[in-house]
Amino acid sequence: MTTEIRVPQLPESIADATLVAWHKQPGDAIRRDENLADLETDKVVLEVPAPANGVVREIRVPSGAVVTSGQVLALIEEGATAAAAPKAAGTAAAAAAAKTPAAADSDGGKDAGKLSPSVRRLVEENHLDPSAIRPRDGMAG
Repeated sequence: MTTEIRVPQLPESIADATLVAWHKQPGDAIRRDENLADLETDKVVLEVPAPANGVVREIRVPSGAVVTSGQVLALIEEGATAAAAPKAAGTAAAAAAAKTPAAADSDGGKDAGKLSPSVRRLVEENHLDPSAIRPRDGMAG
């Protein structure tokens, strides 16, 4: 069964959000409640959890896009396994992106959890290594 992943209801005073990062790509297996994507507003960062076990079938909104409540972000195939899922045409770019330092950090690198979603996005877009960036004087944490 195919399930639509939608933007959750945004807080009352927020009209839209930016899809900052996908944590899964088409063909990837997912578990119920696993974080699929991060949405960032001017006030809050929201996680978009998987509603069921399955495989990501299609991503309909790219990272960096502005989204609104209820908009379809992706499709998942419930109960499918990663080997049985068809790969999308654009997965070569996704595989290359998965090898960026930002992707490594989201998988538990030494800087994991220290970067805000907006900083992770900048690191990913510019193919930077967060461990090679030195803080300004007086800004070390």
